[in-house]
Amino acid sequence: MVNVIDYVPGSTVLHRLNPVTKLGIAAAIIIATFTADTYPMLLALLALTFALGLYARAASKLVSLLKLLVPIAVIMLVLQTAFMRQGTPVVLWMTREGLVTGSKASLRLLGVALPLVLMLSVTKLNDLANACVEVLHVPYRYAFTFTTALRFVPVFGQQMNAIMEAQCARGVEYDTKNPIRKLTLMLPLCVPLLVGSVGKTDATALAAEQRGFYLRTRDSSYKRYPLRAPDVAVLVLGVVLVGLGIAL
Repeated sequence: MVNVIDYVPGSTVLHRLNPVTKLGIAAAIIIATFTADTYPMLLALLALTFALGLYARAASKLVSLLKLLVPIAVIMLVLQTAFMRQGTPVVLWMTREGLVTGSKASLRLLGVALPLVLMLSVTKLNDLANACVEVLHVPYRYAFTFTTALRFVPVFGQQMNAIMEAQCARGVEYDTKNPIRKLTLMLPLCVPLLVGSVGKTDATALAAEQRGFYLRTRDSSYKRYPLRAPDVAVLVLGVVLVGLGIAL
């Protein structure tokens, strides 16, 4: 998932909202996705996410993530139909109840992952950490840990690609279609990736300590993040969306 959560610059209303409000939007869509139990509502929530992505010009991020999630959703659907055999048979081992339950679970998987990635794509991680500290009173060390972990996602992805390219130069072929063979080839890559991640973690911790990380307080940020009228209106709409998800 390299570069999926990179910030997408823009001047839309979604970009200008308070980072906490953006988290509230993502949380509202996710909660509504979990509570909704009808196909129209689940599909409408997905459509809403993509509409927001198109508006913020971050739809390409959602499409990239969708390409990764669709195979997982299909596997989830097949496994659900394999374990749920009650109901009217449809085709092979699949029953109507199994297909309905599995398809809804697959839609929920997409509906949970996409909104969070969208909101991270239109929010700078520094602003997200500072806003959580100021507005939500989250201790800075926890906010910093969360945003730093997100920053390391593309870094580790690039490091994994570099290791794979080095192995390919030594004759290793990763383009095999055999999943077991591919898994056996990928597992040895975890060792150098783990060693590199430990080194990066130590370097980051040392750099943060030298910059006075433990002296940071809620008022240390030079930038303020007040909740304005648009933020309140969007949060109210989020509550209404959750109510619709429960009702439908």
